[in-house]
Amino acid sequence: MSCGRPHEVPCSEILDQVYTYLDNEMPDPAESAKIKAHLDECSPCLDKFGLEKAVKALVHRSCGCDDVPGDLRDKVLERIRVARIELDAES
Repeated sequence: MSCGRPHEVPCSEILDQVYTYLDNEMPDPAESAKIKAHLDECSPCLDKFGLEKAVKALVHRSCGCDDVPGDLRDKVLERIRVARIELDAES
């Protein structure tokens, strides 16, 4: 995905890190600031971020009380990453 405008951080890299950003798990505050700056100037990524945020909220409401196996999050994120790659390849 790209909005067609040049960015310091490419759209694909931002979208690969969106869940880490949403979960406030960015290891480096400077990286978090780069993502925020990108989202502030790139409406397609901001739209995608909003969708991911809504999905996360829905999952939290639906499954917030259940204990989740430790590796499940990584598996889900990997499947989302692969699906994004496939979608990007189609467009």
